[in-house]
Amino acid sequence: MVHDQRSALSSYITELLSAGRSVFTADEAESALNVSHGAFLDAAERLQRRKTLLSPRQGFYVAVPPQYATWGAPPPSWYIDALMGHEGQNYYVGLLKAAELHGATHQAVMEFQVVTSKRFPKIRAGRNLIVFYYRKDISEVAEGVEKRKTDTGSMQLSSPALTALDLLRYPQASAGIDNVATVLSDLGPKIDEEQLAHLSRTVERPVVQRLGYLLDWLGHGAKAEAMHHVLLARSQSNWTELDRAEARDPDFAFDPIDRNPRWRVIIRRNPEVDE
Repeated sequence: MVHDQRSALSSYITELLSAGRSVFTADEAESALNVSHGAFLDAAERLQRRKTLLSPRQGFYVAVPPQYATWGAPPPSWYIDALMGHEGQNYYVGLLKAAELHGATHQAVMEFQVVTSKRFPKIRAGRNLIVFYYRKDISEVAEGVEKRKTDTGSMQLSSPALTALDLLRYPQASAGIDNVATVLSDLGPKIDEEQLAHLSRTVERPVVQRLGYLLDWLGHGAKAEAMHHVLLARSQSNWTELDRAEARDPDFAFDPIDRNPRWRVIIRRNPEVDE
């Protein structure tokens, strides 16, 4: 009987894949197969051990097609939209992953980075690592979220402007100021100046100051002009370090080499940009 249930679930998965679907919920499968929840879980567990099925969140399943068997899972872009819909949360794919998808490809991105309105633990999906970053006010940046087609549908992706702001807002996700500068050197020309100015109202002033300085320094100052006007209209900005982590580290806390009056940014060393 267990073998029959497992075979039935395998057939169900094969039919989904042939129809261009790679995800389903436990409720959907139980209804389609007319089996109990316990019987479904037994069959699903066996298929997971065979690496043909993945469950990144309770009650949510991803079929692993043969071409991704060695990876243990299809790309997260195949199912991130369905997964976040299952969780009932707003989200967008962002940060370094978004920058890569916008053509900033100096370095391979090891994490599939997602910004969402709820705190989630990391998900190991085969060789992929999905990492979540929390943003309480995600609805306020809807202007900077666009729909991107994927092989199985679509997903929400941060625009170049929102991506640039987030790279400075989430330094723990951005692999250091050198990497941020390298990414912005590619991303800068694709930033919408007016959208950047509008979105800058949703983030902390030091984030705007650091991004503005970097865009100027990288030769993309025109993209930051409208944002600078928005910054001036806010209350007076305090001086801020370009890289707070290095400023706090005694091994890297060099005396400042410059103080940029336009953005009120303290620079202790210039970033190193990969060519």
